[in-house]
Amino acid sequence: MDGGAFGAGKAGGAFDPHAFIRQPHTLLRLLSWVFSIVVFGSIVNEGYVNRLDETQEHCIFNRNRNACNYGITVGVLAFLSCLLYLALDAYFPQISSVKDRKKAVLSDIGVSAFWAFLWFVGFCFLTNQWQASKEEDNPMNEGGDAARAAITFSFFSIFTWGFLTFLAFRRLRDITFQEEYNTLFPNSPSLLP
Repeated sequence: MDGGAFGAGKAGGAFDPHAFIRQPHTLLRLLSWVFSIVVFGSIVNEGYVNRLDETQEHCIFNRNRNACNYGITVGVLAFLSCLLYLALDAYFPQISSVKDRKKAVLSDIGVSAFWAFLWFVGFCFLTNQWQASKEEDNPMNEGGDAARAAITFSFFSIFTWGFLTFLAFRRLRDITFQEEYNTLFPNSPSLLP
């Protein structure tokens, strides 16, 4: 076994895209990325409708523009956050310092838990506003599928981000164990690859 910090045996090695794609947190992050695209894309494309006697478009969620704005904002920011943490996941094996790895994982825990909470709020808000929508505001039922897709994928996002939080906690446990092991046995080989 190589000595050093958790994963430090690979630090400086070549990037392996196959191993990177097969990691559970990478797959979940890609799935969260797709879900965020569906949420903000469906609201942007079909989330604004107008009555037959009006020219100005209103949000399909009970004519409440805050609901559409919230869904779009959370979707776009989650999209960008997924990209940022995918880059960090790709760079993670190159980080040799246990303390730096710990900081990266702690930020992942905080950000993932925060996004799970935001998606929960978004799901509740969009569902409530969709339920309160009046049929006369959208007599031709335009954009109904897009609204339901935004609500559905907001719901799925709660679980993907929640599971990302769980996986980050597991990663933190492994790093903390390795740090304690290295403190107790400074001259011994690393337990974890």
